[in-house]
Order: sequence, then C-alpha cells, then structure tokens
Amino acid sequence: MRIGIPKEIRPFEGRVALIPDAAADLVHAGHEAYIQAGAGKASGFSDEEYVRAGVRILPDAAAVYEKGQLIIKVKEPVGEELDLLRRDHRLFSFLHLAALPALTQKLCDIGLTAIAFETVQDQYGLPILAPMSNIAGRIAVQAGAHYLHSPCGGKGLMLGGLPGVERGKVVVLGAGNAGSNAASLAAGMGAEVVVFDKQAHKLDAMMNMASNITALYPYQEALSCHVKQADLLIGAVLIPGAKAPKIISREQVCSMQAGSVIVDIAVDQGGCIETTRPTTYTTPIYTECGALHFCVTNIPGAVPRTASIALSASLLPYSLSLANRRWKDNAVLNAAVNVANGSIVHPALIHH
Repeated sequence: MRIGIPKEIRPFEGRVALIPDAAADLVHAGHEAYIQAGAGKASGFSDEEYVRAGVRILPDAAAVYEKGQLIIKVKEPVGEELDLLRRDHRLFSFLHLAALPALTQKLCDIGLTAIAFETVQDQYGLPILAPMSNIAGRIAVQAGAHYLHSPCGGKGLMLGGLPGVERGKVVVLGAGNAGSNAASLAAGMGAEVVVFDKQAHKLDAMMNMASNITALYPYQEALSCHVKQADLLIGAVLIPGAKAPKIISREQVCSMQAGSVIVDIAVDQGGCIETTRPTTYTTPIYTECGALHFCVTNIPGAVPRTASIALSASLLPYSLSLANRRWKDNAVLNAAVNVANGSIVHPALIHH
C-alpha cells in the first residue's frame, strides 16, 4: 500500500506522525512510504533521514495526498487539507469529531474511511492517545506554573511554596493518563494537590502516588469548595470518542481568585469547563471571570521531538495493520472507525 505522511499545518504543530525508524518498518513490510518535504524538521528529523529509511520525499501536500492511499497524520485535517482528501483515502489521525460537527459532515461528504487515534481502544486502554495524554498532563502543570507568574497576568504565586509560605493548590478533574501525570508533576513540585474521579481504583492510585495528593469523589459541594480555593485548575475528563461533559460551571469559575489559572486538557473534545474555548499556541491564553485560561487544542505540539517519538511507537503496529487490505479483521481498528462511506459509524458519535 502507498502511505502518505503530510506536514502538519496547524500553528506551532511540529509533530510528525511517523519518525524515520517507524517509516522504515513500513517499507520493510513491503509498503511504499511518501512524506512531504520538511514534515519531520520541527521534530528534529531531516528529509535525508527519511530517504535513508527508504521513504520518498514529495514537494508538497498535494503530491502526498495524490500518491497516498493511507494518509497518516497527527491532527485532524483543516483548510486546504480537506480539499485534498478523496473517497478512496483511508485517513488515520486524531479527529475529535464529537466537538467538530462541521468536520464530521465534511468527511461524510467526501465518503472516505476515517479512523481516529483517540478511539483506538484495546484491553488495556487507549494506546495511541495515552502517550499524548501523559505529555499533556505534564505540560498542563508546567504551563500553569508559568502563567501563575505575575508578568503573565497570574496571581504571582509559586506552586511549591517555601518555608514560611503556603503551598499553591492544584485541583485536577479526572485521574486518567492526563490527570495522573498532572497530579504527579504538581505533587513533585511541592503543591497541595486534590484529584477528583468517580472510579475507586483511580482514587486509590492517586492516594498512593504521593503524600501531598488528596483523592476525592466529585460531589458538587466538594468540587465547588476546592475549585474556589484552587490556584491551578486542570480539566482532564475523558469519555472516549464522545464530547466531554461540563464538570465545572461558569459560576464555579467565577468563584476562583483573580489571577488563578485554568488548563483544560479536554478542550479537544469540547472541554469539561463551561468557560473553555479553543486556543492555539499563537495566542494560548484568554481571561474570563478573572481566571487565565490555557485551552490549546494541541498541547503536546509544544514538544514535537518527544511527542513524535512517543506517538510513532504507539502508531506503528496499527499503521502496519491498516496498510493490510484485510485490516477490517482487526477488531480494535474496526471499532475505531469514526466515519465510512458517507456515514457516522462510531457509537459515541451516533449517540452524540
């Protein structure tokens, strides 16, 4: 099969779907791989490295989409990318269609088969989304700590505190991959951390992670109390493939102190905080109810080298299966199809 890897065009999105070593494995399996010139540059991978891996370099996106049968990219297609997609394409990327009805309709109109990274689910969880969630959770704390600085508009607080100074308070909504990574880093920085989740085993894991982490069930009264006190609020709620539920209301956000920071990692799926709206790394921050909001839709794009290496490792086994003409025999991939033949087929989207 001919595999096309286009260059990402979103602002400050430097990730590449497959690093040279991963692309080489596809070539060794008998497939043809084509990549757009410069697609790996921001991740630290030169065109020459891809050539040595047996990948052919094409000058522009149009040539990649024209040649490719299986299109593997990082973020959902936007703008002119949509005009390059064809009915016979198999698209494999992050899609987040629950929050993007116009894109959903466009992909249906094209009639292609679109498989979303975030809905690939095996017996252990979400293997492709997980490494990106791990990165996003950590960056959420790093970004939150940065924007709490007063030159950035924050309340001028250091999360870890000092002798004679109270620790900052970090509240995390959700104890999955993103939430647990956020809690771990915040605790390591010395903050007072409160994590909310409905699943007992996740609360247990959070409590055992560090002595400065408190794990609680998300009763409304408890949420309101701790959100009001939070210096940094991190949203990390996920329902695979579906739109994120709104856990925190505008009223609760407005109860926070001015200069507090909110990072909503769930923004890709619509956000789990009522005041969330998507931003990019070009203008990552806005202020609402006195709180700074960091709601970038491609958080791991800030560390493309780390993210691309992690993403490739999780992508390769599924890419090899998708390049096989009998890929529908793979139950995990078959269940991850979002749209096909002009119709929405994923249950989370149908019920949305």
